Amino acid sequence: MKVVLAGGGAFGAKHLDAIKAIGGVEVVSLVGRTLEPTRALAAKYGIGHVTTDLSEALGRPGVEAAILATPTPLLADNWADAQAVANLQRRTGLICMVGHTRRFNPSHQWIHKRIAQGELAIQQMDVQTYFFRRTNINALGQPRSWTDHLLWHHAAHTVDLFTYQTRAPVTMAHALQGPIHPTLGIAMDMSIQLKAASGAICTLSLSFNNDGPLGTFFRYICDNGTYIARYDELVDGKERKIDVSHVDVSSNGIELQDREFFAAIRERREPNASVAQVLPCYRTLADLERELTTER
Repeated sequence: MKVVLAGGGAFGAKHLDAIKAIGGVEVVSLVGRTLEPTRALAAKYGIGHVTTDLSEALGRPGVEAAILATPTPLLADNWADAQAVANLQRRTGLICMVGHTRRFNPSHQWIHKRIAQGELAIQQMDVQTYFFRRTNINALGQPRSWTDHLLWHHAAHTVDLFTYQTRAPVTMAHALQGPIHPTLGIAMDMSIQLKAASGAICTLSLSFNNDGPLGTFFRYICDNGTYIARYDELVDGKERKIDVSHVDVSSNGIELQDREFFAAIRERREPNASVAQVLPCYRTLADLERELTTER
């Protein structure tokens, strides 16, 4: 399968590593904002074509798929854009999948499978998304051209995961935010509360002011145990490690996500985390944004 990758930043490299591990997939063009760093990354991964024009990349012979590891504002950071993507997918019938990697991390898969089997029911998810990021830098600490956003970028993953794990729509959603950064123009701290139709609740705390530990940490408080997920690692409430090595063919969530994307294209089926499946998440984000705008 010949694919195009747009985005030569931190997560673009993660996708390139994943594709290398998958095999049977060739990246025929790498798209970046500026040529020199994009050429350097392409050389590292043996990619022969580099461009700053996505249309040029998509026009390469035999291209079947594209992965967009591009800034959130270029994808969808508002309800209108999210609807536009969903409408375009319906009109074209093409496979379109959103990068909600949490659905694919073995730790969260382990929980999901036990919920599906009736062994667990979530009472509460307590989630912390914490970074120390007071300038425009990426996950590698490198300067970038766009500004991150706690709601449309980071909270989106938890809102989607909450509905995925509870298998129920959000019926109530509230948010508070801290002061707006004078230069970045975004809130640096945020608190979100959700309730699902199942009765489960989610408490999400987000901050760009937290000086360690960094990352996103999930506490599942269930009717039959408590579990803490730290990316691909899972422990119980007493910090006893749970073996998730046999949950899937890899322990890398991004690799598993990309495997699902490529498989859905080959099999001509709807992928897990399709645009249609995740659209309710973005409707909830829009509701939260309206509340925050009113608050401000």
